[in-house]
Amino acid sequence: MARVYNFSAGPAVLPEEVLSSAAAEMLDYQGTGMSVMEMSHRSAAFKGIIETAEQDIRDLMNIPDNYRVLFLQGGATQQFAAIPMNLMQNKVVDYIVSGNWSKKAFKEAKLYGDARCIASSEDENFTYVPDVDGLTFSPDADYVYICQNETVYGNRYTKLPETGDIPLVSDVSSMFLSEPMDVSKYGLIYGGVQKNVGPAGVVIVIVRDDLIREDVLPFTPTIMRYKTQADAGSLSNTPPCYGIYMCGKVFKWLKGLGGLEAMQKLNEEKAAILYDYLDQSKLFSGTAKKEFRSLMNVPFVTGNPELDAKFIAEAKAAGIENIKGHRSVGGMRASIYNAMPKAGVEALVQFMDKFERENA
Repeated sequence: MARVYNFSAGPAVLPEEVLSSAAAEMLDYQGTGMSVMEMSHRSAAFKGIIETAEQDIRDLMNIPDNYRVLFLQGGATQQFAAIPMNLMQNKVVDYIVSGNWSKKAFKEAKLYGDARCIASSEDENFTYVPDVDGLTFSPDADYVYICQNETVYGNRYTKLPETGDIPLVSDVSSMFLSEPMDVSKYGLIYGGVQKNVGPAGVVIVIVRDDLIREDVLPFTPTIMRYKTQADAGSLSNTPPCYGIYMCGKVFKWLKGLGGLEAMQKLNEEKAAILYDYLDQSKLFSGTAKKEFRSLMNVPFVTGNPELDAKFIAEAKAAGIENIKGHRSVGGMRASIYNAMPKAGVEALVQFMDKFERENA
């Protein structure tokens, strides 16, 4: 059976080159006589895998030496709790709520201290990102939190809040490694890899050294303390070995393409194909405001739920999978992550045009 164009928001499409390479090594990884799935996380072979993966992501993102890279379990959602547990000193934190995931993270943080929503775009169903210019941060805030690209609503920050000496924390799950980032502007960056980097089961945390502390909230589980994992090189307990191995292959793939600058150019080209069509369409319309449109997640609707359902069903028959939108927005959503080829976006637009002509 031919591979479909998989527009899932996550777990999502992976590069075919990476999948083929992993398949070739499934039974015997580099002469070890075993799969990476089977080997000890304390073995020399896996030590090489995780150390190479860390160096490659450092190269790709130009991560400064005073930041640690942690490969953890529990997904991005576990970090909603781990971040306040590890970073709260004054028990005051500021959250900017721009969609589903930052709203959930804010709700979780309220369990551990005085979490304050200092700006929100919920008034217009998260079709935009709050204006970060002129925001007043709590003077005793331990950190300011954002979700830089909201998967559900398809919006993204076009500029970062200027937080001064207050650490900026960002959930980058659905834009991870899709474009260059200045890591030095953040205190902590994290993301679940299943959207844009690898298979489900790994979360990567990039955290500045001064935020890795002994004096975390006293009830913080040992395994969820950044210091525990940093001191052990992410090997305090058995990590998600195969997922890390796959992430490492994606890092090599990105390097081979020319790095994040080249990836950003390709992502901008793909997004332009879809957004240009939406802007001229008389049937389909995008839901996010133009100036805040995500390069990764593109929600769109016809305005007629029955027609949306017909589109989703016919798209599936045409080899376009997982195009249904999140229930919060309805309609459709195309997640066009790094591994989605330009041909996939072109095929989607061709199908949309055919559907529009037949259903106008």
